[in-house]
Amino acid sequence: MAQSVGIKDVARVAGVSVGTVSNVINRPDTVASETRARVLSAIDRLGYVRSESARQLRAGRSRIMGLLVLDMGNPFFVDVARGAERAAREAGLGVMVCNSAQNAAEEAEYLSLFAEQRVRGVLLTPADATGRNIDAFRRHGIPFVLVDRVAEGTTECSVSVDDVTGGALAVRHLVDAGHRSLAYVSGPPGLNQVRDRRTGALNALAEAGLGRDALRELPTERLDVAAGRDAGARLLGLADRPTAVFCANDLLALGVLQAMYAAGVTVPDDLAIVGYDDIEFAAAAAVPLTSVRQPAVALGALAAGLLLEETEQGDGARTHEHRRVVLQPELVVRRSSLAAR
Repeated sequence: MAQSVGIKDVARVAGVSVGTVSNVINRPDTVASETRARVLSAIDRLGYVRSESARQLRAGRSRIMGLLVLDMGNPFFVDVARGAERAAREAGLGVMVCNSAQNAAEEAEYLSLFAEQRVRGVLLTPADATGRNIDAFRRHGIPFVLVDRVAEGTTECSVSVDDVTGGALAVRHLVDAGHRSLAYVSGPPGLNQVRDRRTGALNALAEAGLGRDALRELPTERLDVAAGRDAGARLLGLADRPTAVFCANDLLALGVLQAMYAAGVTVPDDLAIVGYDDIEFAAAAAVPLTSVRQPAVALGALAAGLLLEETEQGDGARTHEHRRVVLQPELVVRRSSLAAR
């Protein structure tokens, strides 16, 4: 196995001290041009690459930002990562993206990894409903920003979307179309987003003079297409099947749509469907999907911006104030909910 080339090797070949090589790398203007050329020639011949990680550890300042999301199989979180990566790159930083898979134990492992790597800071969409993982990570003193989650009862920054409003937009649209019996395919009940969207749905029903019994909830263990197909099968088995369904995200909605198609149930004539997130696949579905759009790229970019602001150092750095940014969702109406009742 080839040995790595170190700064001492460069100094030996160039006939200079280690300090001179360091100056050529970090402060080239302080080194005479002839000496600088000799050192650069040695670097080129040896193929020396400086250890960025070692330099960062010595300086106590990493150029890596951590991003831990619930599910990288969900295009919504891919867009969040795109926004965060764009903001980080403009600041000269990289992003280490990790996937908790909605699992609290995996989340804890990745947070430990971030602490070991001494990342600049972390963007986190929590999977652990108890908050224990966050409490444990907070002891490391590494700044973090909550993404797609309001920082309730904490002093950290957060960037989220008003999911109560989003749930109300979805169900208000269905009620306005004449539906009086609805289902909510909700996902894991421990997730704040799932609960907030349900609250919004119930608010819209109350506005229309309808009771809570107008909304039947079908919880799922995950927020993916397979879970949506399972919920669709349960929906088909109901004796008094609702005429419309609101799903906690688009992947669930696409699964429900698949189940209806396989059973010969026509969407939207027999069942109207509304999703949430407005991922790219929503518009491309066999029946284009009505969805509540979240500004995912902006969500990631804003969260990264808050983290960068908090971790700035030097005389020119602004005084950071923790704040909660709440973005507004938007209903995008497509064919899946447009049948006349």
